[in-house]
Amino acid sequence: MQLTDSREISADRATVYAALLSPEVLKACVPGCEELTGSPDDGFEATVVQKVGPVKATFKGAVTVSNLNEPESLTLSGEGKGGAAGFAKGGANVRLEEIEGGTRLHYEVEAKVGGKLAQLGSRIIDGFAKKMADQFFENFENVVEGNDASDAPDQDGDQPKKGWFKRITS
Repeated sequence: MQLTDSREISADRATVYAALLSPEVLKACVPGCEELTGSPDDGFEATVVQKVGPVKATFKGAVTVSNLNEPESLTLSGEGKGGAAGFAKGGANVRLEEIEGGTRLHYEVEAKVGGKLAQLGSRIIDGFAKKMADQFFENFENVVEGNDASDAPDQDGDQPKKGWFKRITS
């Protein structure tokens, strides 16, 4: 399964690039991620719980960052094993382009599955992979822009504050 898309993020290119390398941001963005540790240099270890069709599994795996070309592009690659459910592997080539008012993030995602997951059929798997990629990059955009639920106006109607990632990079 391959997917290509882009998103416009209201943050400068250096901030977006730094966020792609942050374990805290990645953990917040990967749907179903329960644990993510490591660093861009050594790679990340992750535990992700997902349900694909009738199959629910806990995947333990590794994510590596390669082809670093700061602040223009990088590649995220991962592979997880879900026991009897099978395995999933994939990657995303990410390219950042400066635009007026922020950064356009282009991504090309490729995903493969095996084991019980592969028996579900390509339509279910392709739909799930597209949903996961879209959800990751939507979560990423919200975290970088500070649009997460904790930033909603409070009961008194006070305006939201910057998100935690913008606070630490501003």
